[in-house]
Amino acid sequence: MENKILGLHHITAIAADAQRNYDFYTKVLGQRMVKKTVNFDDPGTYHFYYGDEHGTPGTILTFFPWENIMPGRTGTGMATEITYAVPEGSLEAWKERLSRFNVSFSEITEHFGEPYLSFTDPDGLQINLMVPKAPDTRTPWQTAEVKANIATRGFHSATLSLKEIDATAGVLTDIFGYRLLAQEGNRYRFITDAVANAGIIDLLALPDGQIGHTGAGTNHHVAFRVANDAIQMEYREKILSKGLEITPKIDRDYFFSLYFREPGGVLFEIATDNPGFTVDEPLEQLGTGLKLPKQYEPVRGEIEKVLPVLK
Repeated sequence: MENKILGLHHITAIAADAQRNYDFYTKVLGQRMVKKTVNFDDPGTYHFYYGDEHGTPGTILTFFPWENIMPGRTGTGMATEITYAVPEGSLEAWKERLSRFNVSFSEITEHFGEPYLSFTDPDGLQINLMVPKAPDTRTPWQTAEVKANIATRGFHSATLSLKEIDATAGVLTDIFGYRLLAQEGNRYRFITDAVANAGIIDLLALPDGQIGHTGAGTNHHVAFRVANDAIQMEYREKILSKGLEITPKIDRDYFFSLYFREPGGVLFEIATDNPGFTVDEPLEQLGTGLKLPKQYEPVRGEIEKVLPVLK
């Protein structure tokens, strides 16, 4: 792969109830639990990863389900919409399915000529299901109820809400290699040509918008993808050269991470493809066991006592 940002790697959000979150994403939306682990900084809290069969970068939505955390407030300075690609003709079926689970949704509308259905998860996180102009050929994870004819293919895009977009746009174009594709009112669409999917970021300019507050139902950070940690460190130098502060490389067991806050306030991560989710359990068993960072293995018993038991 080229030494480029390869679109989205994952998006991480916050939930207030582990069981409710698990049920919604695996049973209602039909995604695979790719990894069940814990928060590196708070091992008494789960870290869930949902995605396709392999946990392919560009399909992974992760959650910190802090039990009973207060609701957040969606607003500027954060990612406010997560959009999945779905097949043509599937939106009516999704309306029927969401209705069956008493999930409210908006009427089908369009951005940039692409129809989408919008709804919120049980914590209020906004999710869109969009039919892209070019069919998404990624192989989806299927369940008994969510078959390939409607299943999510992975991310289509993420939307960032900002008071002012110019500095954030500069990070996307000057550092990450994105380009402005189109404008629709106060929505600006940026795209990278490095990948065929999960390569779109929409910037929503809201100069009078209320600043967001982190809590349940909000996004914690947006992670961009690179092929490996050698390329990742090249980007670290580029970011430092722009006068932005960025963390050292952090080992997250399944990928390596760098974190920095872009000028509009959104927490960005650069995450690697390596080593992947099969380093500690085989592909067919992904997400079935509780996997702990090695430093917490000696206290597994204590951690398991405080984590909610999933049914």
